[in-house]
Amino acid sequence: MRGRLRVYLGAAPGVGKTYAMLGEGRRARERGRDVVVGLVETHDRPRTAALLEGMEVIPRRTVVYRGAAFTELDVGAVIERAPKVALIDELAHTNVPGSRNVKRWQDIDEILDAGIDVVSTVNIQHLESLNDVVQRITGIPQRETIPDEVVRRADQIELVDMSPDALRRRMAHGNVYAPEKVSAAMANYFRVGNLTALRELALLWVAGKVDEQLDRYRADHGIEGTWEARERIVIALTGGPEGGTLVRRAARIAARTKGADLLAVHVTSADGLAGADPADLARQRVLVESLGGTYHQVVGDDIPRALLDFAQGVNATQLVLGASRRGRFAQLLARGVGVETTARSGSIDVHLVTHEAAKKGRRRLERSRAALTRKRRLFGWAMAAAGLPLLTAALVPFRDVIALPSEILLFLSLVIAVALVGGTWPAIVTAVGGFLLLNWFFTPPLYTWTVHEPDSFFALVVFVLVAAAVSAIVDLAARRTREAARARADAQVLSTLAGHVLRGEAALPSLLGRLRETFALESVTLLERLAEPTPDDQAEPAAWRIVATSGAAACASPAVADTDVAINDKLVLAARGRLLDASDRRVLEAFAAEAAVALRQERLQQEAERARPLAEADRMRTALLAAVSHDLRSPLSAAKAAVESLRSHEIDWTPQDRDELLATADESLARLDRLVENLLDMSRLQAGVLGLSSQPIALDEVVPHAIDELGPLRDRVEGDIPLDLPEVLADPALLERVLVNLISNAVRHGPSEQKVLITASWHDDHVEIRVIDRGPGIPREAHDRVFLPFQRLGDRDNGAGVGLGLALSRGLTEAMGGTLVPEETPGGGLTMIVSLPIHFRPVTP
Repeated sequence: MRGRLRVYLGAAPGVGKTYAMLGEGRRARERGRDVVVGLVETHDRPRTAALLEGMEVIPRRTVVYRGAAFTELDVGAVIERAPKVALIDELAHTNVPGSRNVKRWQDIDEILDAGIDVVSTVNIQHLESLNDVVQRITGIPQRETIPDEVVRRADQIELVDMSPDALRRRMAHGNVYAPEKVSAAMANYFRVGNLTALRELALLWVAGKVDEQLDRYRADHGIEGTWEARERIVIALTGGPEGGTLVRRAARIAARTKGADLLAVHVTSADGLAGADPADLARQRVLVESLGGTYHQVVGDDIPRALLDFAQGVNATQLVLGASRRGRFAQLLARGVGVETTARSGSIDVHLVTHEAAKKGRRRLERSRAALTRKRRLFGWAMAAAGLPLLTAALVPFRDVIALPSEILLFLSLVIAVALVGGTWPAIVTAVGGFLLLNWFFTPPLYTWTVHEPDSFFALVVFVLVAAAVSAIVDLAARRTREAARARADAQVLSTLAGHVLRGEAALPSLLGRLRETFALESVTLLERLAEPTPDDQAEPAAWRIVATSGAAACASPAVADTDVAINDKLVLAARGRLLDASDRRVLEAFAAEAAVALRQERLQQEAERARPLAEADRMRTALLAAVSHDLRSPLSAAKAAVESLRSHEIDWTPQDRDELLATADESLARLDRLVENLLDMSRLQAGVLGLSSQPIALDEVVPHAIDELGPLRDRVEGDIPLDLPEVLADPALLERVLVNLISNAVRHGPSEQKVLITASWHDDHVEIRVIDRGPGIPREAHDRVFLPFQRLGDRDNGAGVGLGLALSRGLTEAMGGTLVPEETPGGGLTMIVSLPIHFRPVTP
């Protein structure tokens, strides 16, 4: 049997997930359960480490990657030990390459399959669906993510909650990060606004999970009644003019309750032959979605039952309907949807909202065209006019042989034939004419309008009624056939439109082109009004702007179009080529509504594109301030402490101590100077105002100067620059800055027992400078990410600096016309390759 997974979910690092997990483990052990610690990260937090005392800990597995040793969860050892419960921290962790699985949640899946219960932890920023949201909130991309479904299928999810102020107090007391990291963390990732937003995301995500569990419980136990655990307001939309009023009213009701859901539903007829205007529904759907709601459509002939089934299915608490648009007499004949829904609603509150169209009668739909063509109707009249005398003349010689019922059947056959050809009215006239002719020529006494036999009179009356009924049925069938064909054609057009949008072809020119092709038009133009409406601006081209068009001759104003559709006060869709009838116009309105949505999306995308540089600049400024608040403080503090110590008269410093303090101050001030120069140069690069003075320079002069700039670290660098290299074209000061940054970065990450090697070589029209280290290196997929400035992620160490050197080095190199790319060092490590153009090609003797 598969084990059970319990997950402690937190809004941010430090809220106490691991502490809560260990506490649950100790309680389970006290209850007699076999509990082991598979892997726990204490992050050097004393209170968390104290909970580990006395717990059985499974030794970690060591994985060697690129010459460095890492420890990971030993899945095999946990399964072999076979405890009842295993505590495994950091569910979203990415394992070191060479491990049993790529992600830790896959390790935990194996352990669960072995029948072992697992308790784990995860932060909200690691969920895949929220990754981009968290990045927009904090400005920090989260590289380690986990599919939401992995967490959702956990048997139990417990939120470890803590207010932002409480978490910041914990950090200030040193309970989360080391003291030297606290200031930078609180000024960057752990700002009150960030923590509040992350906390809300965690609460909402867990609330959604609770909703799923509640729906599953109600389904499993057959509970159909409404449980008012959360406000859900359902709006019943008919597509009528009251739709906007209902949506706004329901939105105000939802706004009074924090976290209420807004859902709109439209019930369409099961036969699909009658319904609301699709353009009106499209506009109402856009309004619902703009107010944060969702739009739904269900099929049903019993509208109250369909509405209540939907409301109960989504566990709705309130239902908003419009007051009836039917007149008083119609309401006397039937109670109406609103009254009927209220009577059946049960525990769901029903709001009947009045509006301007209430009791004014339903809007008359355009008159349906005749079921049959004009040619067929004329042929039916001709058939009636000719058929009656011909049939009478043919039957008169045989009236003594053929009985009246047979004669009636023959005339009825003629009526049916006329109905099939010409429709209702020619058939009714044929039936009445047949009645008169049968009475005059075939019913005793002949040649009078008198009928002596009651049976004969009854037969004639039944003949007329049957003929009229058959005529009406035939005409109705023909009308329904025509309507069904029209509905099928409209459905195909709208299906094409929907597929057009789903395939990502919703750009305005493409959408208008599809509309023009559908109706064989000369041109279709989307016009936008430039100012407030005036009575005579329909024919004034200066009052309109062409947003998009398809076809040869664009319409400069609505007045020159053959058909125009007003989308709203500002937008009009104008079509030229032929007049469209009423049924085609409904489909045209659906296209027009979609065109308005496409225009809105285009403009939102353009605004987002315009805002992106501003957002990037703001992110850079935020990161710059964070860097100044932390990375400048460290060298300043060290220099200040050294100077204050030297000025102190309480301690008698030896010459060696004074030299060491002076060296510390000098090194700290040099580091501060480099950092300030990096920040200023990065700002100039971002602004495009970096001063550049390219000139021919020899590498054997620049590289030694760059190594000397490292101070005490110069002893860990070895240079091998050939003397016969051609001169490169570069700015000497900037090139020296690039090399200093690259070499210092290599020294910082390389092992202390191995030196960093600087080599150079000549390749055709450029020279390559290689900075080679033997450190842990970086994965190939992260080669481009290392050049992004201000890299600080969640739980990661914030003490490694501002992360600006590589970004600045690439920017300076590219400004000089060169390139900077990383490469794996054979045998392990990282090689940075600076490629610069040569000044001229030396002549080979």
